[in-house]
Amino acid sequence: MHKDLIAAFHSDNTVGASPAIAQALMDAAQGTQLPYGADTYHQRVEQQLKDIFETDLSLFLVSTGTAANALGLASITPPWGATLCHPDSHINNDECGAPEFFNPGSKLICIDGKDSKIDPQILSDKAQQKRGDVHSVEPTSVSISQTTESGSLYKVDEIETIGHICADQGLTLQMDGARFANALVSLNCSPAAMTWQAGVKVLALGATKNGALGVDAIVLFDKSLAKEMAFRCKRSGHLMSKMRLLSAQMEAYLTDDLWLHNARHANAMAARLSQGLGQINGIDIVSNSASNILFVRFPETVIEGLLQQGFGFYHDRWDQGVVRLVTHFNHQPEQIDCLIAAAGKLAKSPA
Repeated sequence: MHKDLIAAFHSDNTVGASPAIAQALMDAAQGTQLPYGADTYHQRVEQQLKDIFETDLSLFLVSTGTAANALGLASITPPWGATLCHPDSHINNDECGAPEFFNPGSKLICIDGKDSKIDPQILSDKAQQKRGDVHSVEPTSVSISQTTESGSLYKVDEIETIGHICADQGLTLQMDGARFANALVSLNCSPAAMTWQAGVKVLALGATKNGALGVDAIVLFDKSLAKEMAFRCKRSGHLMSKMRLLSAQMEAYLTDDLWLHNARHANAMAARLSQGLGQINGIDIVSNSASNILFVRFPETVIEGLLQQGFGFYHDRWDQGVVRLVTHFNHQPEQIDCLIAAAGKLAKSPA
């Protein structure tokens, strides 16, 4: 087994940047530009996103998805408010309390549902509780993840249903789109249909996991939030002085549909992995991912053997024997096949 074919599958942020994005960053480092988002790169990116989403919007670029989520939620949730989210959501499990830190006093309230997706009926019931009760935080916003943390997707009509509930209950809908592109190409719908047309007011648009070096976007479809967001970004230390170095990344990410190409490749590698592993006796596919995240149950001997050979993945956060495998834009088919072959050989070996 060639060592170059042994790859890491921890997450799609283990890989570096797409060459076009790295080159754009080098080019933007030359010469001078106005600071703090007044650069020409930022203006072009904002227009790109207006064209892509087919609507007017306000754009704020930040260096992390945590900032994109937390600042976006803070702009639509008062200190006495609550954000309703799924228990599996990234903001609930993997942001180290950042949503509450960026908006002291606010709370996250979990809404159950299958496949890491909020159940609309439970959401509707929960949204009506504690309204106007000064003794408790009041439900004021909803956050959904697209793609979810288990690799599932909200279909457009499912987002629309949640959007209608939010509109009826006076809640503001935010989308955690760390893997937005992966969901978009899988559903084969328009960005508009998956967001503002379905009721989403604030989007955390991820790029870092899909080929950028380090940039995510806060996209405001409700432009009335822009003034407050500008102050929140500055006050929290997320107004970059050399903003063009973020803008240049995002511009290259969106140019010539690089973001969609990268996402399609990552999804295809996950599908290849799922098909191959699913044919091995003793290995079970736990979740049928429509994106680039795959959960698989391996015998412990297979886990130990793969790790010893140098393959990388997370395996200690879920049920016994369950591992998460995440593919990215630079995984090669030969690397996928190498993991499949190694797992198959280990599964057939005597314990």
